[in-house]
Amino acid sequence: MENINEKDTAKQNENTSETSLGKAKYVLKETISWAIILVVAIVLALFITNFVIFKAVVPSGSMENTIQIGDKLIGLRMFKTVSRGDILIFENQDLEEGAEKEYLVKRCIGMPGETLEIKNGHVYINGEVLLEDYLKTDHIDGNFGPYEIPEGCYFMMGDNRNGSFDARYWKNKYLAHEDITAKVLFRYNPGLHWFKTPNYGETEED
Repeated sequence: MENINEKDTAKQNENTSETSLGKAKYVLKETISWAIILVVAIVLALFITNFVIFKAVVPSGSMENTIQIGDKLIGLRMFKTVSRGDILIFENQDLEEGAEKEYLVKRCIGMPGETLEIKNGHVYINGEVLLEDYLKTDHIDGNFGPYEIPEGCYFMMGDNRNGSFDARYWKNKYLAHEDITAKVLFRYNPGLHWFKTPNYGETEED
């Protein structure tokens, strides 16, 4: 009987060892699977952040009342076209060499090949008044231009026209298409708000 019990005990120990080994392999397999998922998630997040979207926090009131100070925005890096009225994010082209990178948020007002002028409190495109219902004020102070916008470039202005340091005052007045970082899609804080390209309708003749 003793020999039989010894054999049974040895067999039980062997089974226990096999069970422990099986559990260890399962835990290892699950750990590797979760590690792969985590790495893929991190790589995907980095790819999206660096190549697909751009996150920005607005530090000034130059785009009021459309965008307020402190608003958090999401922009799309991968876009094909720019339309009048699109809100764009881009690097400040007027910074001195070696200065820390700075991003601006403005609205595209002038399109390639157009003549833009600001007079009588309004923007004129090719001699016709541009109707804008998103401005903080109905009257723009001062006269500017006319500006002949080069092909492949845009004229950028803030919606708070009397409180925006924009293309009217820049040394490099025109934003080249290749210098655009992102097209603003929506504000995610405070609250969710999608920005739509304005429908300007018909312009008025001077």
